[in-house]
Amino acid sequence: MFNEKYKLLNGVHMPKVGLGTWLIKNDAITPIVADALEVGYRHIDTAPAYMNEGGVAEAIHASGIPREELFIATKVGAESKKYDGVVRSIDRSLKKMNLDYIDLLLIHSPQPWKEFREENRYFEENKEVWRAMEDAYKEGKVKAIGLCNFLQDDIENLLESCEIKPMVNQILAHISNTPFELIEFCQKHDILVEAYSPIGHGEVLQHPRLQAMAEHYGVSVAQLCLRYDLQLGLSVIPKSTDRTHMEENTALDFEINEADMEALKQVEKIESYGKDSIYPVFGGKIK
Repeated sequence: MFNEKYKLLNGVHMPKVGLGTWLIKNDAITPIVADALEVGYRHIDTAPAYMNEGGVAEAIHASGIPREELFIATKVGAESKKYDGVVRSIDRSLKKMNLDYIDLLLIHSPQPWKEFREENRYFEENKEVWRAMEDAYKEGKVKAIGLCNFLQDDIENLLESCEIKPMVNQILAHISNTPFELIEFCQKHDILVEAYSPIGHGEVLQHPRLQAMAEHYGVSVAQLCLRYDLQLGLSVIPKSTDRTHMEENTALDFEINEADMEALKQVEKIESYGKDSIYPVFGGKIK
């Protein structure tokens, strides 16, 4: 899968499979990313909120891999809703990672985390954020710009006035929780949907129905989940700290048949994301 890429709206090629790094601490991330790069990953996703950009950078610079072969994604903090704050956020990430440019820059959330999915939608503020990102794009600081956790009306708000259209929307999307209408809307507007937690944050691995289907295909439940997203036209960024799992997560050269895809689309919605259900993206609220 390492050679397979999606072509973004502006012509940039983005690997279909990347490494997610959420909830991996900075003092642990460097050898994990180093393993991923040795395995063959070239797309690494991080964010200031993960507090591990520096550790990610150590691994990519030590790897000896030419910069043009890497695809490094990071984000503008959810709380940065003013032009100057966005500029500072971008410059901090570039400095912390010692990079001349970022391959993909996303707005981490349409609202600050403490107000995630609440009444104040920050429509005007996000237009200002987007303007700063457009300017960074024009200046060559970033190669592609996009969104994270944006709903349809959040995206429509930007499309009303943007000069440069969003190229990616990174969202929670996996078997048992797939926002089909949002995915269809994004794809209609040539916005690539990137799935984070594509294995349901690990909470779907013990699902009997998925285990039976995975066994039928001779793959793991994780591989079945990743292949499902790919067949929906999504890119995926599974998180793994284990080298064997990293390798497994890219061994996706099989096809889920049409009937099984339809069955997977109907799997009942996940009830809990375990101990991490406290996070806003899983329905929790920051107190």
